[in-house]
Amino acid sequence: MVINHDSPETKQVPAGEFKSKCLKFMDEVQKSRHAIVITKRGKPVAKLVPVDEAPSLFGSMKASVTILGDIVSPLGERWEADE
Repeated sequence: MVINHDSPETKQVPAGEFKSKCLKFMDEVQKSRHAIVITKRGKPVAKLVPVDEAPSLFGSMKASVTILGDIVSPLGERWEADE
C-alpha cells in the first residue's frame, strides 16, 4: 500500500492488494470517511469513496412553516361539492 502525499487522507492501493483485501478496505473507508485510489501498474484506475448518507426525511421540515391564524375552522366559502 502506498500513501499518496498529495492528499494526506487518500491512499493508493494496487489492484491485486485491493482484490485480496476488498472488504477490509471498504470497512476502512466507511470508518475513516477517506477515499482509496486503486491502481493498476502504478496508474490510478478507480476510487473507493464513502457514501454520503441521505438525511432522514422524517422531521426535515420541522420549524420551516409558520401558521398564521385558524387553520381548522371553515372559511365560509361555498363549493360545488357542498350542494
